[in-house]
Amino acid sequence: MAEGLRKASRSDRRARKGGLLRRTLKWTCGFGVLVAVLGAAAMVVMYQRTEIPNPNREFQAETTTVYYQGGNKKVGTFAVQNRTTVALSDVPEHVQQAVVAAENRDFWSDAGIDVKGIVRAGLSNARSDSTQGASTITQQYVKVLYLTQERTYKRKIKEAFLSLKVDRELSKEEILQGYLNTIYFGRGAYGIEAASHVYFGKSVGELGVGEGVVLASVLNSPANLDPAIEADNADRLLERYRYVIDGMVEAGQVKSDTGERLKAELPEIKKPSQANRLSGQKGFLLALTERHLRKEGFSEDEIYGGGLKVETTFNFKSQLAAIKAVEEERPEDGKDLNIGVASVQPGTGALRALYGGADYVKSQRNWGLVARQPGSTFKPFTLAAGLEQGVKLTDSFTGNSITVGEDTVNNINDRNYGPLTLEKATEISSNTAYVDLVQKLENGPDDVIDAASRAGIPKQRLSSVPVVTLGVDDVSPVDLANGFATFAAQGEHNNVYVVDKVTDSNGEPRFKHKDNPRRAFSRDIANSVNYALQEVVTDPDGTATLAADLDRPVGGKTGTHAKKNGDIIASWFAGYTRQLATVVVYTRGKNGNAVLDGVGGTDSFTGGGYPGRTWLAMMARAMKGKEVLEWPEVDDLDIVKPPPPSPTKKKEKKSDPTSSETESETPSESPEPTPTKSKPPKPTGPPTGPPTETPTSDCSFLDPDCP
Repeated sequence: MAEGLRKASRSDRRARKGGLLRRTLKWTCGFGVLVAVLGAAAMVVMYQRTEIPNPNREFQAETTTVYYQGGNKKVGTFAVQNRTTVALSDVPEHVQQAVVAAENRDFWSDAGIDVKGIVRAGLSNARSDSTQGASTITQQYVKVLYLTQERTYKRKIKEAFLSLKVDRELSKEEILQGYLNTIYFGRGAYGIEAASHVYFGKSVGELGVGEGVVLASVLNSPANLDPAIEADNADRLLERYRYVIDGMVEAGQVKSDTGERLKAELPEIKKPSQANRLSGQKGFLLALTERHLRKEGFSEDEIYGGGLKVETTFNFKSQLAAIKAVEEERPEDGKDLNIGVASVQPGTGALRALYGGADYVKSQRNWGLVARQPGSTFKPFTLAAGLEQGVKLTDSFTGNSITVGEDTVNNINDRNYGPLTLEKATEISSNTAYVDLVQKLENGPDDVIDAASRAGIPKQRLSSVPVVTLGVDDVSPVDLANGFATFAAQGEHNNVYVVDKVTDSNGEPRFKHKDNPRRAFSRDIANSVNYALQEVVTDPDGTATLAADLDRPVGGKTGTHAKKNGDIIASWFAGYTRQLATVVVYTRGKNGNAVLDGVGGTDSFTGGGYPGRTWLAMMARAMKGKEVLEWPEVDDLDIVKPPPPSPTKKKEKKSDPTSSETESETPSESPEPTPTKSKPPKPTGPPTGPPTETPTSDCSFLDPDCP
């Protein structure tokens, strides 16, 4: 009896639980259906309310104008939209097929949007700060014609509904025709007809299969795929070119053997025909401005057709000064010379002038950005590292040959100076004294690299070897000017920038640069470096005495890089006032590795030769009318003015391969040194080193060689 009651009770409980579960499922399903119905109804309402604008009225590209500092004088413009509309029937079938294979292989069957792609993009966006796209040809067409380029979910939703409606109300042929007539192909060309002319010099109807595939490939990202912009783009274009051909073969549009033949190499692509708007220096300035705009998130469509007003940091007076200085001072017989000039404003990082080469139309390589070995212009960063560890300018270092591992470092012509104070070693640019200093630093060359990177030199370029102080690693004029600007700003570092502000076609602000100053060195350290580099200019034994003709307080340094036999292949002059830091470099040959010796006469590329004279001519114009600013007083340097030493010459020959400086004067005799191996004295009193946070310099948009 009791057992029967227990079984009945368990059965009742199971029945009640089953009923509860069924009711819960019923309500859950009902609620889900209700949500689905309401969601569908909302989507129907949103779809019905979505109206297709008139593309002929809405798609009006406007010229983007670039201005010098202040916004009054114009640098130039980014191309007005270059577009010729053609009917789809005028576009060869193979070109249409190539575009579909490149951009949207399900184009003929999709509903205008890629749902799976949108989901993938949404998941990716949820996991990161980026906003990924998931665009079909229809979506791209809609975005270009009707929407802004902002990367927001709201815009993406609007794009999806508009794409669905466009796909429903227009035929696939109409959509593809509109797309081919509006999409941007690079080189200022909008649409397939304009692109055919700028890439191949012919109408779209005359394009071969391979040529059509090139255009279909390059439209994905012209900046990264057009070989005329960057040499590495050719490899990237070939990879995508082969991908498109494989898609056409898979779809049966190209025979397999034809595809293999086409994939062997790219068809010949026409070099861009640059208009006069890019001649001279304008092209270099516009190219760098475009690079900065891209860094700030502006798209190609905005840059080339968004009607932006871009105010740059380039100062018209300083830019003209650089151009005039090069024209006046370069040797007449130096047709294959490469001259780079860069001027950075201390305290802001604004790039005020940039000379990249004779004519952008003839060569797009910007020698103001190309990195080459700077020689002894790199020594001030070692000086700063030593001062931070308590070294004084009156401390002595060896002026004689010094052994580093299995190598011997010499001064120019194997000169031995005996003991040299750090001040005198800086003035005459002694290689041996500076290598001696590096070896006595707590962390050796790593301390030099740390100081240089804080000042603005990309850290990844520098080698942890004692001769790093001799400028054996590649550095660009812009980066070196920024490093010297850090000293001029009394130890405050700012990243170099080019774009100051951007407004749209309605005058609404789109971008404004914000200074981000960081303390790289204490004021005492920076001002001590400034003092030493002034002595390089004002002391009769200094290697940069030519800069004294500027008739205002100047810090300066010369530098040369030579081959093993002593032939000079890079010659530098770096100098600065409190308002402007300017670097000039001379190289020769296509890659900048040819010998400079023999151009322009004897000793033209040492000391006050062509780089120094170019620097002086540029700065004299740029600084004209500006207030003469003195350097702050420097305390507790324990400066002593010993009589200048004179070298004992062992033999006359060109500089040793480890010698980067060739401008030393000839001081009076002094006894042979007994180099000390002890560490430099520790500082006393308040700390003079860098603060706790000392950010280092990384690759920037300015450095074309950075990974």
